[in-house]
Amino acid sequence: MHEPPIKMTKFLILIILIIVSCLLAGLYGILHDQLTYTISEEYYTKFKFYQFGFMDIGNEAIFPNPRIEVSAVGLLATWWMGIPIGIILGLAGLIHRDWRTMFNVTFKAFLVTILIAFATGLLGLVYGHIYLADKSKAEFGNWYIPDNLVDFENFINVGSMHNFSYIGGLTGLIGGLVYTITQRRKLRSKVNYT
Repeated sequence: MHEPPIKMTKFLILIILIIVSCLLAGLYGILHDQLTYTISEEYYTKFKFYQFGFMDIGNEAIFPNPRIEVSAVGLLATWWMGIPIGIILGLAGLIHRDWRTMFNVTFKAFLVTILIAFATGLLGLVYGHIYLADKSKAEFGNWYIPDNLVDFENFINVGSMHNFSYIGGLTGLIGGLVYTITQRRKLRSKVNYT
């Protein structure tokens, strides 16, 4: 049976990787927001649900099953990050000799990116708890902070975690690129010595 040219196969794998990256990014957002909702429901009921247009501005958005809306917020906030991450890591994956290696290494690079993003978000949670939560509302400048917060500290902690998670996406992408290049070097040295 005739196999397609390697360049065509790698191009198809690149498209698949971008789709997989969007799915993983969306799943990450859903799980991330489920965790942060557990820490601060008000971050969603008094901010995120309005930001994403689920409710008109008011005192508090109340849904019968708010975790569904939290999942939707997480998905909408992150799936699109899969496009640049998938393109960048997918293109970097082209350095590998065959499409199977390209897919396997790039998929693992996605996981590296997610782990770094999550760890950075956790650092943001700790940073918020240690350095931000005891500040006054006036010290937060451009942050949106509702007037009717019951749990100011956890609202700030979750806001800090969200902000750090975006930084984590960028640092995670760099980590994924480093992983991809490192794997190429390891595989090349194995080929040279066997």
